[in-house]
Amino acid sequence: MRSSPAAPRADGRARPLMTLAAVHDAIVGCDDCGRLRSYCARIAQEKKAAHRNDTYWGRPVPGFGDATARLLLVGLAPAAHGANRTGRVFTGDGSGDFLAAGLHAAGFANIATSRSADDGLTLRDAYILAAVRCAPPDNKPTPDEIARCRRHLTAEIAALPRVRVVVALGKIGHDAYLAYLAEAHGIRPRPRPAFAHAAEAHLGPGLPVLLDSYHPSRQNTNTKKLTPDMMRSVFLRARALLEQ
Repeated sequence: MRSSPAAPRADGRARPLMTLAAVHDAIVGCDDCGRLRSYCARIAQEKKAAHRNDTYWGRPVPGFGDATARLLLVGLAPAAHGANRTGRVFTGDGSGDFLAAGLHAAGFANIATSRSADDGLTLRDAYILAAVRCAPPDNKPTPDEIARCRRHLTAEIAALPRVRVVVALGKIGHDAYLAYLAEAHGIRPRPRPAFAHAAEAHLGPGLPVLLDSYHPSRQNTNTKKLTPDMMRSVFLRARALLEQ
């Protein structure tokens, strides 16, 4: 597995890699997208009735997990009353619990729920991040917002040099990872892998394998478009690839 090169500077020289802690600081302090920052701040003040006594995070959300991970998960964005409330990606809502259960079944998580930032959840050989780091209205970031946030995706992946398998949680995560490869490294697989649940793309020598899953949103899980068995199977396949 080759390590990810640093993104080039305007003068053509490689930028020094940031530590994961520095990447997280840059994410939390980001204010690139005014629409998203205004929305997150408003939600953090208005709150949801069920969480009216909680102090909302209300800021951009960095990734979470094992800094030496070989498995990387790329999601969509924080949920308004999930990660935007708890400050940890895929935490505090039904999507987080659904995802944690699948990770736990495949040995990537020590518990099968993801309720709060201090719930004791630990990821083993896995790391989760999102294409967009602020909760978007209606869970729909604009293409420009996704593109502006890509610098954080690039920096965080660069700080995770052992990644061998990427699981894209939804089409936006799938497209964001392929855009990262093209923009940061000039890699454009041909034919371009299409998104489909359980699809598996071998992108080239030295590159991580890309696996797809439907996003564990309530819309998908409540309608059984994504079932626990389907989620678990994706992570068991990721485990098998890592053991090859």
